[in-house]
Amino acid sequence: MIIKNALVYQQNKTFQKGEVILEDGIFKDISTDIKEVIDAQECYAIPGLVDIHFHGCVGYDFCDGTKQAIEKIAEYEASVGVTTIVPATMTIQADKLAQIMKVAGVYQSENGSKLRGINMEGPFINSEKKGAQDAKYIRNCSVEMYQNFQKLSGGLIKLVDIAPETKEAFDFIDAVKNETTISIAHTCADYQTANLAFQKGVSHVTHLYNAMPLFSHREPGVVGAAFDNKHTYVELICDNVHIHPSVVRATFAMFGDDRIVFISDSMRATGLKDGRYTLGGQEVVVKGNKATLIKENALAGSVTNLADCMKIAVTKMKIPLESAVACATINPAKSIGIYDKCGSITVGKAADLVLLNKDLSLKAVFINGKMINI
Repeated sequence: MIIKNALVYQQNKTFQKGEVILEDGIFKDISTDIKEVIDAQECYAIPGLVDIHFHGCVGYDFCDGTKQAIEKIAEYEASVGVTTIVPATMTIQADKLAQIMKVAGVYQSENGSKLRGINMEGPFINSEKKGAQDAKYIRNCSVEMYQNFQKLSGGLIKLVDIAPETKEAFDFIDAVKNETTISIAHTCADYQTANLAFQKGVSHVTHLYNAMPLFSHREPGVVGAAFDNKHTYVELICDNVHIHPSVVRATFAMFGDDRIVFISDSMRATGLKDGRYTLGGQEVVVKGNKATLIKENALAGSVTNLADCMKIAVTKMKIPLESAVACATINPAKSIGIYDKCGSITVGKAADLVLLNKDLSLKAVFINGKMINI
């Protein structure tokens, strides 16, 4: 298949008019068997989006711990242009987490997005900044627990979240930093603690600004420490609920578009109507584009998929499209070490591609070079 006359997104974060060849499930530079030509005049061709932090959608949650849940999540995500998924666990019972890891470890992508990892969000966090996590199951970092879960999942854990100020945190960093990406999350860490954690091997920050100390002129906290450590990626939820547009623009000015990772943090109500749902076993009420815990009124993830977060960043937050695409494709893939598999339109990589109309509405999605129904 050849897609011609498209504005094709390049690895240098520019668009160039040209063609994309999808053949034998991968991107190629020369076609040997042209069977179909698609004229994508006036369309953007971008890599399939990569969401490395979300919990669920269309009534399902990764923590349901079932093959069906992963399948339904993967189908929905593919339908909106997210072709690589790295769903997140919650702070729940250890036996339930073990079951989730087992199911994910044997899951084979058949339809929909590709499961390329697990984000282990909790239980190694600080209860004072738990957000929508369940305090009953929070515990100190445990290398043994992590290694057991990693074995059960077949090595799928690509991201593990910790609060570095808690007991055993730095021993944990030393033990696993070469096995997976470590992220600071749900934390009370001050600048000094966070800075040391980054120097010791942490390279990621979970949903920047949320569930952490404020960034201020005398106490820069995790945000300031992340800025000073240039190897660090930071997540942003651009759903127009979690972060004010001005702060998003300021964050781009601080970190640049090569260190910001767009995430959706979506929960099971995404793609459904307002109502009552659950997240990590806790009751949540959804109204409009906002999800909150019923008991504490804390934000409980989002109800916006990554494709819409990217669109909001461009249309409502004044982020350049070239930057927004990088933050939803290149950067998340690089941040957890899967850029060799996805995140760019590169010869030899799996032909996962999204066509967007000029208004950024979705025109088509391709996975392994095949157009899917949307």
